Amino acid sequence: MTDSLTLDTVEPLLVGRLGRPYRFEAICESTQLLVDSAAPEGAVAVCDEQTGGRGRRGGSWQAPPGAAILCSTVLRPPSDRPIPELSLVAGMAAADAVEEALGLTAQIKWPNDVMVNRRKVAGVLAEARDGAVVLGVGINVNQARGELPPDAQVPAASLRTVDGVRRPRAPLLATLLARLERQYELWREGGLEAIYHGLGARDFLRGRKVSVGGATGYAVGIDRTGCLEIDVRGERRVVRSGSVRYER
Repeated sequence: MTDSLTLDTVEPLLVGRLGRPYRFEAICESTQLLVDSAAPEGAVAVCDEQTGGRGRRGGSWQAPPGAAILCSTVLRPPSDRPIPELSLVAGMAAADAVEEALGLTAQIKWPNDVMVNRRKVAGVLAEARDGAVVLGVGINVNQARGELPPDAQVPAASLRTVDGVRRPRAPLLATLLARLERQYELWREGGLEAIYHGLGARDFLRGRKVSVGGATGYAVGIDRTGCLEIDVRGERRVVRSGSVRYER
């Protein structure tokens, strides 16, 4: 199976403006650092291996060489749109791409994880930088079970461990960028309300017992501002940011 993410492999598959210009490196510290925030909107950086891949709140993103999609995109959203919402926008796009590849439902664990069968297959990191947003997306594609982190806070999976299929990453990357463009344009025009129906339907935490910010309760769901609403002994609380633990 040919599995290349070089420009000559990916460019013929691109159908929109995201991914232009396109930069590929076999190895880098992080695609978040590889992409230039001064580049035009839609510029994408991709690599096969990250030596210092980053997740939210200082966490790491680990994957063996050539097994995952690791990409970062430059976006320049309207000034009146809340930047944290882009994690949910990108989560929707990644869930769309994963669903299309697997033929299975993908859910979103607030604020930035994509789940299949209660395991994390993708994650998102949105960083504001120099007037732009650098949006990183990682999707576990071809890792074997033994190549996934065994001690992750959220149990990990890859598309391969879900359905047993090794697949070329280039078509999946092209699909991800196309879906990201669609979700991003909807959000640009209409805010989170424009994608809320799909977001609410994919809410992984809804109804689960969760702990965040020292409080424990039951997740009511993602509200229309992108926050997580939880019920703590009958009191409704709104969580705007934080790391959520849930009862498995």
